[in-house]
Amino acid sequence: MQMALPLPSSPALDLMGNDSLQDWEVIGGGGFGQIHKARHIKWRFDVAIKLLHYDDGSSTSLLKEVNNMQKGGSPHVVRILGVYQGCPPSPGRGLSTQLGIVMELMKIGSLATLQASLSGPPPWPLAFRLAHQIALGINFLHNLPQPLLHRDLKPNNVLLDDNLNAKLTDFGLAEVSHSALKTHREEPGTEGGTLSYMPPEAFESSYEPTRATDIYSYGILLWSIFTGKEPYYADNPHLQSSMLRFRVPLGDRPPLEAVDRDQASGLGEMVDLMVNCWDQQPSNRPHFLDCLTVTERTYERHRQSINDVVLQVLLKLVLYKTL
Repeated sequence: MQMALPLPSSPALDLMGNDSLQDWEVIGGGGFGQIHKARHIKWRFDVAIKLLHYDDGSSTSLLKEVNNMQKGGSPHVVRILGVYQGCPPSPGRGLSTQLGIVMELMKIGSLATLQASLSGPPPWPLAFRLAHQIALGINFLHNLPQPLLHRDLKPNNVLLDDNLNAKLTDFGLAEVSHSALKTHREEPGTEGGTLSYMPPEAFESSYEPTRATDIYSYGILLWSIFTGKEPYYADNPHLQSSMLRFRVPLGDRPPLEAVDRDQASGLGEMVDLMVNCWDQQPSNRPHFLDCLTVTERTYERHRQSINDVVLQVLLKLVLYKTL
């Protein structure tokens, strides 16, 4: 039997059940649960559904967060279309009711998918555009009337549209996960977030996330974009999470020598920004408006090449999928 979901007072919120969706297909998964693709019967286009593990105390927090996500709009934030409640047609799940967030479908996948397909970083014009668009997305979230923190910025949470433009997903869900939902976290013991992207202050007992949390994660993400690697673990796949918890508060960061500052015009300035973002002291980290000054200037130097580069990468992705 489907349980009633208490809706907040918001006419913009669309509640969907099994009668609205068909042709379900699992397309991914993560700490919050499985991600499905389904066809909306009335809208006649495909949507993505991120299913969350149901818990009796979760609905109010989830719906409040979705309402926040729906406020305003940015081309670099994944559009939230509503909330799903029902029993998804997945083998072995029985009749348990689940909640999910219904979002626009990003067919290319995530930045992590792109890195795996290319076996390294994207060409510099695309790398600089991604860096700029991610900063635009976070700056938008931080400047909403009710500001949102992302709290889990990493390649898996940067989705790509058909032209490889970046859009953020899972923003704000770390708080819902920690406070209300029973989920499997990628790193046991973390308070929402992924260990290798978390700032040193996150390992203190008095930690409270701030805008500086996202700025630190953005700095680590820049390193990943420029190298095509997973921070810390790429050079030491057997690294223990306990060691990372110990070393990051002491000042350890991904190796700077992995990024050759002279490889592209403006890269040196981007590396300086990266280092400023992952500063040990939260108060020393720049605001995203300051980041955007650097990222926009760097991307503008390479804008004339972006269309050719995007086409080249898309052709590589098609070839990758056919092999």
